[in-house]
Amino acid sequence: MRVTVNGIDTFIANGGRPFDASLPAVVLLHGAGFDHSTWALHSRWFAHHGYAVLAPDLPGHGKSGGVPLGDIPAMADFVAALLDAVKAKPAKIVGHSMGSLIAIETAARHPDKVSSIALIGSGTAMPVGEGLLTAAKSNDHAAIDMVSLWGLGGRAKLGGSLASGLWMLGGSQRVLESMKPGVLHSDLAACNAYKDTLTQAAKVKVPVTIILGERDQMIPAKSGRALAQSFANARVVVIPDTGHSPLSERPDETLLALQTP
Repeated sequence: MRVTVNGIDTFIANGGRPFDASLPAVVLLHGAGFDHSTWALHSRWFAHHGYAVLAPDLPGHGKSGGVPLGDIPAMADFVAALLDAVKAKPAKIVGHSMGSLIAIETAARHPDKVSSIALIGSGTAMPVGEGLLTAAKSNDHAAIDMVSLWGLGGRAKLGGSLASGLWMLGGSQRVLESMKPGVLHSDLAACNAYKDTLTQAAKVKVPVTIILGERDQMIPAKSGRALAQSFANARVVVIPDTGHSPLSERPDETLLALQTP
C-alpha cells in the first residue's frame, strides 16, 4: 500500500493481507541500502498470524519517494509518523542492522507507540570503515561488494539458500544495485555517526529480543551481547554458523526468535 507520511509518498508491504488497524501492529525496518524485500518471508508469516504488517521502504529507498533521511533520530520520527498515519496500535518494531538502531531510537523517543522491539544484527555501535564510506560516496560498486560479502556468512556466499535456485549473495547485490545513487552512503554515514545506542537503550522499558549471527563479520555477536546489558528487559538469541543476515541465512530460526514478545 501507499501512505503519505510527513509529505512523503511511502510504499509499505503488508505481507499479502490488507492492513487492519484493529490488529496488533508489527513494523519491519530494513538495513542500509535495502528495502522491504528484506522481509519477504517474515512479513507473510506475521500477516497470516494475526498481525497488521508494515514493512516500509524508508524515504528514498525502493518504491518510496523523497530522499534518504540523514540520521537515525529522523528515521525514528518517521516511523512514529507512519504509525500515526495509519492509526496503528502500539507496535512491535523489528529492525535489521540500521533498522535495529531505528527501532531502539523509536522506542526511546516514542515509548507510547511501541509494545516491544526485536533487533537483528545489532550492537553497541555500528562504525563504518573509511574505505567503505568513500566507495559508497563515489557510487563505486566496490561498496556493494563489501556490504554484500561482509554481510553474509560463508555458507551463504556459496549458495546456501533454502529455496532451490536462489543465490543469496547475488540477490543481495541486485537489491543494493537497484538503489538510487547516494542512498547507500547516506545510510552508512547515518549508522557511523550514531553514538547514542547505549544511552537510548537504557530508556527502553518494553521487552527486547536481540538476534545475532554467531559469525557476523560486520557487527560481532559480542557487541550484541554487550548491548543487551543496557536494556531493562532483554533476551539474546545467537544463531550458529550465521553471518549478519540471519533473515535470509536462517529464516526459520529467525522467525522462531521473533515469535516471542
